[in-house]
Amino acid sequence: MTEYTNTGSKDTRSGFGEGLLEVGRKNHDVVALCADLKGSLKMDAFVKEFPDRFFECGIAEANMMGVASGLATGGKIPYTGTFANFSTGRVYDQIRQSIAYSNKNVKICASHAGITLGEDGATHQILEDLGLMKMLPNLVVINPCDFNQTKAATIAIASYTGPVYLRFGRPKVPNFIPADMPFEIGKALVLNQGVDVTIFATGHLVWKALEAGKLLEKEGIRAEIIDIHTIKPLDEEAVLASVRKTGCIVTAEEHMRNGGLGDSIAQLLARKCPAPMEMVAVNDCFGESGKPEELMKKFGLDTPDIYSAAKKVLSRK
Repeated sequence: MTEYTNTGSKDTRSGFGEGLLEVGRKNHDVVALCADLKGSLKMDAFVKEFPDRFFECGIAEANMMGVASGLATGGKIPYTGTFANFSTGRVYDQIRQSIAYSNKNVKICASHAGITLGEDGATHQILEDLGLMKMLPNLVVINPCDFNQTKAATIAIASYTGPVYLRFGRPKVPNFIPADMPFEIGKALVLNQGVDVTIFATGHLVWKALEAGKLLEKEGIRAEIIDIHTIKPLDEEAVLASVRKTGCIVTAEEHMRNGGLGDSIAQLLARKCPAPMEMVAVNDCFGESGKPEELMKKFGLDTPDIYSAAKKVLSRK
């Protein structure tokens, strides 16, 4: 099995902060907006270096999206920053009407996604955001897996013309994607070649998938592990090529089963390549307050859950 080394745990929101600063230095059209959470979004370095290109909108997220749309109309590349819950559910109408419908070049950057937000509880732990965003026409949806990939994605989306939803998180997670690995929007990343079962993972679950792959390898099961960092557009070619090779799949995500990565892949397979499939995701319920690692276990989003799903789908092959 291909070895990926954890170079130390880092929070993905810090990857966003570093990427924003770097892309701001490269492209003077990049501007940043925040809804009173610049510290939590790690935007302080950008604010310090480019104070005239930062707009503090206060706790008025809907207004922030409108301002971002206006800045994009004027030729700027706005990056908005707040928690994922407030970046999507609270402002869905503004995103739909003012950004997606008119195909504005706005980068909606959302931190503290999923249940790993932890102690803030269910009201802040949005598990529906990928579904909400992927259903909007024109919108690209990206969910990177670690610090390095989040930084690379933050830089890459500035060169893409059109609205983007970039999702990342609060906790420190293993950092294992090489810092110099190019980020290609819409291009799946094959982390391990295998022939027995495919595990498609996104976000914080990618490292868990690699851990599950090692457990399976001890039993002689060769798992193909693919990082789907771009939920939309989905890399259909890579998905179908892998499924045709292995014949069965598992999807793993820190999101609701309805509307997430598994939902997208299931639709694709139903149309083009039916195959046994299991989904590791939250099953139609809200989160709750707790430590991130405890919540991941409780809601079935841990390494053993991916391993068990792989064994189950293999029995259906």
